Amino acid sequence: MTIFDRLDATLTLPSEEAMVLDSVRALARDEIAPKAERYDRSGEFPWDNVKAINALGLNGMFVPAAYGGAGLSYAVYLACAREISKACASTGVIWATNFHAMKPLIDFGTEEQKQRLLPRLAEGALASLVITEPTAGSDATGMTTRFEEDGDEIVVTGTKTFITNGAHADLMLVFGKWRGIEDSRKSISALVLERGGPGLTVVREEDKMGLRASSTATLAFDGYRVPRANLLGAPGDGLKLLLASLNKSRPSVAAHALGIARAAFEDAVAYINERRQSGKRIVEFQGIQFMLADMATDLAQCEAWMWHVARLIDAGAADIGIEASMLKLRASDIAMRIATDAVQLHGGYGYCKDYRVERLMRDAKITQIWEGTNQIHRQLIGRSFLKK
Repeated sequence: MTIFDRLDATLTLPSEEAMVLDSVRALARDEIAPKAERYDRSGEFPWDNVKAINALGLNGMFVPAAYGGAGLSYAVYLACAREISKACASTGVIWATNFHAMKPLIDFGTEEQKQRLLPRLAEGALASLVITEPTAGSDATGMTTRFEEDGDEIVVTGTKTFITNGAHADLMLVFGKWRGIEDSRKSISALVLERGGPGLTVVREEDKMGLRASSTATLAFDGYRVPRANLLGAPGDGLKLLLASLNKSRPSVAAHALGIARAAFEDAVAYINERRQSGKRIVEFQGIQFMLADMATDLAQCEAWMWHVARLIDAGAADIGIEASMLKLRASDIAMRIATDAVQLHGGYGYCKDYRVERLMRDAKITQIWEGTNQIHRQLIGRSFLKK
């Protein structure tokens, strides 16, 4: 048993959740991983992976039982997100975005909203979190998308960019500014948009360095009408909802990053145990062992912190913003460093697409950028120690 086997064993789950995780591991290993290279090359959206995930009912994992789901723990969700991302990072983020987008509805929606919308998610609907704009990235308060009340409807006008699942989502959690509230922060509001009406255009899908099989779209809203009943909270509640949701989505991004990191580490260990130079296996060289020691130690410590954060969330802790930032920051930096070192340990072969580490290095980079750049997270963590 390796140190990582022992670490995984510390995640004690109820038998039902352990069975779900075993099923996800089998799905990731047997069905998702073998197709990851093909999807990376083609950039095609992996609909068959989505169908396989839905066949296991995995969206129901985070939907409460009262609305057609299973209501399992946050810990098992993170474990499943890591396993799927380890097999195919594109598929991992497609599935995790369903959670990122709809968790605010689960936490803050009215009973009527949850009864009406959450069963669709549990049944396998794709969801999208729609925040970023061409001129408003890490500073969401700079968004210019407008919400204007018109009777029983809200009219949405504006442009959003870098929207995961944007070209295919059935449900979208859209953030914009409420017309009539002048304060830039207090005007931010959120609503659940159901796809299907006129006034929504997919302007483009990005041709990306990594996560090439996930859809990252620019969307234009030109008078798209949404029932006022789909407003989440009250006008102006959006920033509060956004900040609360990030405390749940940032650990999810960390799980995605750690799946990539675990895959890169395992590939590197397998390669250097087989490849020989100067009559010795590469793993026998002391300098290489030092690299492995740093990779393994960083990965193990970060995964242990992830399970700590998961326990906090499952216990109902509310003020975990700094813990979530620490986890996202460290996991994404580790993913990029381990993937880069894995390429180095493969030598020239690591630079070629015949080996998975080339793809993993490209997939890892975005984890340092989205859900707040790591520079933003360092600022958040550092200023938390300012004495008031």
